[in-house]
Amino acid sequence: MYYQNIDKVAHPVLLCFQYMNISRTKFVILFIISGFAFLFITTSLLGTTGPRGFPKPPDSVLRTGGDSPIVWKNTVSTIILPIKIVLLGPLALPQINFLKEDPPPPFIGIYLIFYWTILASIIHYLLGKLKRS
Repeated sequence: MYYQNIDKVAHPVLLCFQYMNISRTKFVILFIISGFAFLFITTSLLGTTGPRGFPKPPDSVLRTGGDSPIVWKNTVSTIILPIKIVLLGPLALPQINFLKEDPPPPFIGIYLIFYWTILASIIHYLLGKLKRS
């Protein structure tokens, strides 16, 4: 009995997802909506070009607000950098010149939807495996 309580304390992630019965499709849709909301909010708050879904040339893709003289923008940009790296994926690699060519916004959105669908499916699968074990 004592070990059962330790098991619950040792795996707080499992407790959060113990009753997660969300379908993969619903999870992917929520992930995509949350990803676009995250990018829009961070770009709007930290960027210099105003409310946009994706930063314009004075701002970089990953370090939106990173070059700002305002201290809180620089700090927040540093904190969310790992999240942006995962969310932008291969698009954020310096070897890929996709963003430097200034593609139309629908192409960026289509890429992100495709990438986030794969990412969300993998996360849903891994959480399902954690829940079952």
